[in-house]
Amino acid sequence: MVADEVPETQFAWSGEDRVAFQVFGEGDIDVLFTSASPDTMELRWDWPPYVDFLRRLGSRARVVMFDRRGMGSSERASGEPLPGWEQWADDARAVLDLVGSQRAVLLATGHGGPIALLFAASHPHRTRGLILVNTSASFGPVGYPAASFPWGTEQVAIRDYIAQSWGTPVAVEVAYPDAARDAAFVGWALRSMRLAYNPRDASAVFAEQTQTDVRNALASVRVPTLVLHREDGSVALDHGRYLAEHIPGARLAVLPGRDLQLFNEPAEPGIQQIEEFLAGLHGPSESDRALAAILFTDMVGSTQQLSAAGDRAWRNLLDSHDAVARTVVEQHGGRLVRTTVTTGDGILATFDGPGRAIRCALALADALRPLGVQIRAGLHTGEVENREDDIAGIAVHIAARVLDAAGANELMVSAAVPMLVAGSGFAFDDRGEHELKGVPGSWHLYAVKP
Repeated sequence: MVADEVPETQFAWSGEDRVAFQVFGEGDIDVLFTSASPDTMELRWDWPPYVDFLRRLGSRARVVMFDRRGMGSSERASGEPLPGWEQWADDARAVLDLVGSQRAVLLATGHGGPIALLFAASHPHRTRGLILVNTSASFGPVGYPAASFPWGTEQVAIRDYIAQSWGTPVAVEVAYPDAARDAAFVGWALRSMRLAYNPRDASAVFAEQTQTDVRNALASVRVPTLVLHREDGSVALDHGRYLAEHIPGARLAVLPGRDLQLFNEPAEPGIQQIEEFLAGLHGPSESDRALAAILFTDMVGSTQQLSAAGDRAWRNLLDSHDAVARTVVEQHGGRLVRTTVTTGDGILATFDGPGRAIRCALALADALRPLGVQIRAGLHTGEVENREDDIAGIAVHIAARVLDAAGANELMVSAAVPMLVAGSGFAFDDRGEHELKGVPGSWHLYAVKP
């Protein structure tokens, strides 16, 4: 690509949908750039300071950027709804696969931060590094006492606020208090917002993002991490400090200025930090540990069924169960770790995200019903150690104990799950505090409503 050319917009298939993306720059490092939600990919090239930032980044790396499904030039997501971050991960993998990128540094701003954090924790083999800019692990705490995260944004009528302010100067002033003094910038930002989402879609997206809380995943980020944060921006500096303190080995760099985006002045300090970080990445740094949704299932009344059916009929039933389970897990993008051959009368499977795991558990219960088999299930999201044909770690033990608390035809989940599936249409019954055998402390559990 010639230096002053705008890169061609191309499309990758993510399931049945097309995702718009662009690739530009050069270097032996790939950077996957995800900006704030209202920032459409193609309009970035209409604002000169943004162009300068992208060109500078492209002089150090090959840069990949895309519009998530439902935004800008990408198609709306079809099929059953998944949490926004799981959908974004699908889109990112589809684009990276198409351009031949095995591992990329994730550069994320604003509400893109939690998405990038979860991708890095869940896909360390695809993540070379992580740069977090003016973002947070929780923009609006849900399910936690306010005192535990006192600088979180209160979620007060977020849908109404976004719907009323979207595409108006008010929204620009919140994110860009300094740049909003420039009428030309305000005009560009408003156009970008309007072409990214309509007000109704924007309010739904931001409500989902405000409910997402990824603090439990921070310790599972095991790639080099740089946290860049404005000293006086709309996202308080304490958010950046919290990230740097809880992500292993992360480094915080405090930047002057107030605006959300790094291309706004003063831009040079942030750009220099990124260049130094990229230059310092040497060699592979893959981890055998990753964040995963861990699903256990168990056949209800298996002892009685064995007694009634006899050994041969029972073996045939288990074989049918395993064949169905293998198919359903595969259909939902999971990894079947164990079947009844090793667990006795259930399965252990892992998924990139809990949304897929929930849908898999519900679909498996439906698929097994014609065989006269009822199941119960337990789901937990945590860090696992990936072995050649198995997984290990305390999170696996916790998931097994969550299963123990489930009744017939019931899917029980740990408290980390509801906060990671916001916007997916799942509803939960609060089952209160439980003591899990062999696990310290008490654990808040929820049952997924059918």
